[in-house]
Amino acid sequence: MFIHWGPYSVPGFAPLGSFAETLKTDYDRAMLVYPYSEGYWNAIKDPDTPSAQYHKANYGKMPYQEFKEIFMDGLVNWDPSAWVKTFSDAGAKYVVIVSKHHDGFCLWPTEVKNPHEENWFSKRDIIGELAQAVRKEGMRFGIYYSGGIDWTFQRRVSKTFIDYSFSTPGGNYLDYADTQIRELIDRYHPDILWNDISWPTNEERLFRLFAYYYDVVPDGVVNDRWKAASPVNKLLGLKPVRALMDLMVKQMIKKNPDIHSAFSQPVIPHSDFTTPEYTKFTDHTSKKMGDDT
Repeated sequence: MFIHWGPYSVPGFAPLGSFAETLKTDYDRAMLVYPYSEGYWNAIKDPDTPSAQYHKANYGKMPYQEFKEIFMDGLVNWDPSAWVKTFSDAGAKYVVIVSKHHDGFCLWPTEVKNPHEENWFSKRDIIGELAQAVRKEGMRFGIYYSGGIDWTFQRRVSKTFIDYSFSTPGGNYLDYADTQIRELIDRYHPDILWNDISWPTNEERLFRLFAYYYDVVPDGVVNDRWKAASPVNKLLGLKPVRALMDLMVKQMIKKNPDIHSAFSQPVIPHSDFTTPEYTKFTDHTSKKMGDDT
């Protein structure tokens, strides 16, 4: 069971459609109109998107940050044990929850201060309560963390696939992400550590993080979305370079409209399982796999 839950769940809105069709028909705005409600904050920054129009009609000029209080108020009725009973009855063997998605909101009372968004976290320990309920039911517990994207640190609008893929913050975000992951490891001992998009630090520092995780959780596993920062990533973060890459991707899509099915995670030096997304394989593979879709 993979749970995406946060302030974006309050509006719960995204345009209908599929990511594949969005890439083919509206590439220049693909990440503003793709059908993921988790992208709501990014999408409403452009007044011409369906999300922005929905937001204006239902919430006026309310900032995205005000969804926090509505979300927190709704937690009064949340019963993690009831959730977990449903998961177990459905046959689930493990549960992974998003601890921080791209909007940067943390579902646990983190002690790591966000310098760009004050108190942008849940005072109720959603992660801890769910972890306890999951383990009481005899299932494994995992944590998702958006290491590659955090819109509280990187405020620019992500419009295209390349904008989105290479928007990993730098500067003080490196220490922030590393410290938060260690905090999650120390508090909750996740059986599964699931990063998304990429990782902001260099490879050496990433491996030190892995070593720390395996010391705390010897039988824990990590996914394959930890591509470390490099000079190439910094180059691709430049707007002119991203624009050139976008042109190349658009040409590739014209030649092969089904290109999204070939998307795969870049090879990294270490992972315990792979996480193909939109990918199609011609043969069976012996590598362990998991997905968040």
